Amino acid sequence: MRKAKTTSEFGRGGELNTIVGKSSSITGNIKVQNSLRIDGQVNGNISATETVIIGKDGSVNGNVKAKHVLLAGKVSGNISTSGKVFLETTASISGDITAVQLVVDEGAVFDGKCKMSNNSTEIKNSQNSTE
Repeated sequence: MRKAKTTSEFGRGGELNTIVGKSSSITGNIKVQNSLRIDGQVNGNISATETVIIGKDGSVNGNVKAKHVLLAGKVSGNISTSGKVFLETTASISGDITAVQLVVDEGAVFDGKCKMSNNSTEIKNSQNSTE
């Protein structure tokens, strides 16, 4: 069994400058430049220019839009990326995924539809419709 990708191998191009800690809870939409890590709870939509990492204790009740998404926690909403979505063993998503690449570890739970395309224009249009 292959271990989860490191963030640099996963394609994090921007610096990780925003962290929602394990005991934190946020209600409202979050929009960040670069990358974001969530280990707490977010009730709202998330938008990042680079990678969104949702740790195993993290949960999001809303849509997630980013270049890449690494999910080890829970998402109730849609995930839309122009790159890769990686669902680790502990991941759980109830919603649709739009991405160029999707990697699902054994044990991950995915309840929704997936649309994969190499056409970045098609994915950007899909991302705009989730805002």
